Amino acid sequence: MSQYETAKQLIVQTAQQLVHKGFLMATGGNISVRIRGQESFAITPSNFDYMKMTMDDVCVLDFDLNPLEGKLKPSVEAAMHGTIYQVRGDVNAVVHTHQVYASALTLIKAPIPSLFDEQARFLGRSVDIIPYAPSGTGMLKNAIAKHVKNHNNAFMMQNHGALVFGHDMERAVQNVEILEKCSLAYLLAICSERKVSKIPLAVREIAFAKLRKDQKKVGAGNFETGGE
Repeated sequence: MSQYETAKQLIVQTAQQLVHKGFLMATGGNISVRIRGQESFAITPSNFDYMKMTMDDVCVLDFDLNPLEGKLKPSVEAAMHGTIYQVRGDVNAVVHTHQVYASALTLIKAPIPSLFDEQARFLGRSVDIIPYAPSGTGMLKNAIAKHVKNHNNAFMMQNHGALVFGHDMERAVQNVEILEKCSLAYLLAICSERKVSKIPLAVREIAFAKLRKDQKKVGAGNFETGGE
């Protein structure tokens, strides 16, 4: 039995769950989870049908992208995931999707301000746009490393898609869903051509402070992060 079996099983289950929910389509996007107690992570393979994926297809890499387990080529975005885990000690799961409404906002370079309490509590002060860089490149990895230091848990990559974090995989999936709700609501509000209201600044800061408190607990190892 592989020491990585639990993490690999979680990757397969989550990928197929996100396909059923409509957030992953074809072979686009990628998912990873940090391996507890190691400088390594499990990640989806490159260009592989999620509905045909098994645990044996999942790749395990160290932070230098050296393969630890798995015969397939890892996602082309593996370096991006590894960088996030190094920069953000509070992040234990990363989901990158091409979900439709968030992707639409990347095309018009429209960051999402604080529209809802739930958004500020779990995604952060805003959902910012990370400037365009080609997929799988050092330019994209470096841009992401720079932007994610603001402690938000959701970002949109210009002309690309969404990047969402969680202290565990369940939270990351929930954050994907929150992001798509906010993206659709914001798009509809923009189309109305009326002024878009935001939650009060004080409420946003209180909600974000709760998120930061959770993140610090995770970073210190004092927060239950679930089964990977």
